[in-house]
Amino acid sequence: MIIVICGPTGVGKTKLSIELAKEFNGEVINADSTQVYKDMDIGTAKVREEEKEGIRHHLFSFLEPDKEYTIYEYQKDARRVLNGLLEDNKIPIIVGGSNLYIKALLYNYELNEEDINTNIDIDKSNEEIYSALVDRGINIDKHNRRRLERAYIKYIINNEEPSNDEDTLVYDNVLFIGLTTDREKLYKIINGRVDLMISNGLIDEVKALLEKYGETRELDTAIGYKEIIKYLKGEISLEEGVDLIKKNSRRYVKRQYTWLNNKMDVRWFSVDFTNFSNTVIEVINYIRGR
Repeated sequence: MIIVICGPTGVGKTKLSIELAKEFNGEVINADSTQVYKDMDIGTAKVREEEKEGIRHHLFSFLEPDKEYTIYEYQKDARRVLNGLLEDNKIPIIVGGSNLYIKALLYNYELNEEDINTNIDIDKSNEEIYSALVDRGINIDKHNRRRLERAYIKYIINNEEPSNDEDTLVYDNVLFIGLTTDREKLYKIINGRVDLMISNGLIDEVKALLEKYGETRELDTAIGYKEIIKYLKGEISLEEGVDLIKKNSRRYVKRQYTWLNNKMDVRWFSVDFTNFSNTVIEVINYIRGR
């Protein structure tokens, strides 16, 4: 059995993953594209050491933020970890908000190093690339430049055909557990989480990252970091930066829901925030009944 915990930010995915790992002799595999990086802790809401409760976590904080980590590399690394856990009769528990990571890990999502790591310079706008991909029946977030370029290279330049096999799981007995709540409550949680990140030292964290690594592509594209960088450069006020983090986080949540509902067979659970153990018990009973 493989357990996937998905859903928007702030609903308790990390806490649930640890409870399920304790219950089912599991280990956690990260599926968040920002949490692979060292020193990016506050802005990514990365699990703290004391929160792990002795549960082993994989693919967290192992790469410097000035290094690009491709989806091809994640697929290769995460499948190695997942297969090792299955061989050891451990339950892999995949948790994170980067749905493309989950897709690449578990589905017949064929990637190759040459396509992903190419240095081809694409002198086209996002709209031009997006339009060309749509004409080939490929729909990708038009604001994600990196994904647009990779898809353009694969399907337009290399003229590969999109495959329906990308929707086929390559592993048996995968359970997709989704945590959710109503939008109004979720947006309040997101706003509160952003305020907490600021009070916990996000600005100092970004300053330290810039001093250590410079203004990297990873920092410039990560929600919570790119906005604070603009503030530190004097382009916007702190209030504008905080509001922008909240707005971009809400937009990201909308995209997460759309992806999950269209791409994966998720069993959704409404979170009981007054007593999270009720949600944990509900999920455990569901898993045991499968």
